[in-house]
Amino acid sequence: MNKEHMRTAFWGTSNFSVYVLDELARNGFFPALIITAPPKPKGRGLILSPSAVKIWADSHGIPTLEPNEIKSQEFLATLGSDWDLFIVASYGKIITRATLDLPKHGTLNVHPSLLPKLRGATPLQSAILEEAPVNEEHETGVTIMLIDEEVDHGPIVAQEAAIISNWPPKKSELEKILGTLGGQLLAKTIPLWISGNITPRPQQHDLATFTKKITKADAQVNLTDDPLQTYRKIRAFHIWPRTYFTIHRGDKEMRVIITEAHLENGNLIIDSVIPEGKREMPYSEFLHGQKTH
Repeated sequence: MNKEHMRTAFWGTSNFSVYVLDELARNGFFPALIITAPPKPKGRGLILSPSAVKIWADSHGIPTLEPNEIKSQEFLATLGSDWDLFIVASYGKIITRATLDLPKHGTLNVHPSLLPKLRGATPLQSAILEEAPVNEEHETGVTIMLIDEEVDHGPIVAQEAAIISNWPPKKSELEKILGTLGGQLLAKTIPLWISGNITPRPQQHDLATFTKKITKADAQVNLTDDPLQTYRKIRAFHIWPRTYFTIHRGDKEMRVIITEAHLENGNLIIDSVIPEGKREMPYSEFLHGQKTH
């Protein structure tokens, strides 16, 4: 099937999705429709802001749907059924089986791990938090799978490893590396999948590992905690929920976000912080301010 005549809908929301879309576009694949999350409040002013994918779609003139409820009859009627392929990359919601089965060639998912490792919603952060050696090479990768009823459980259509040097990267860095790799792999895989030249292989379910939902509480550290694990948290959570410690000033508790840090001879060296209600500053300046109070 000629890619210009293939009707594809893309489901995605995050920056990872945008990196996948960038690579698809570079290879001449443009979805006919993009489904993404509705605007969410962001920033101190809690201004309703579109998803990264919505911004990408608008810049490329591709129509979008931003449903609050993807099971509603109104959404399903608008979506229609005349599709060749759905692609899902970090959409953020569970899509029903009936919807996944709409396209002639099913629904492919781009997942940033070497499945069956790190199934679930937080594979990027969870990979960084793993007990992998620091400042050495570490293998991760992306998987393209055919979605089934269970989370990240379906058969593998394509997979590619990536060796990351100076592990661990920041979450945003790993997201870009694997999103770009996932988009490149997807562009090569789609024609083979559509033409029937790929036989999906079942995952080794007995080797599966699972990620958990991350909360703000996960980002709290004590400066006496294990330096390596604290460093991993700073790298994994640098966008959200942002690693922090608390101090007491008088009868008040202050939250201090760690924005940059490095390891030196196994010790955690904090480079910069954002004290609650203040600007980002060098950690040395923050410590000096503490002494003067």
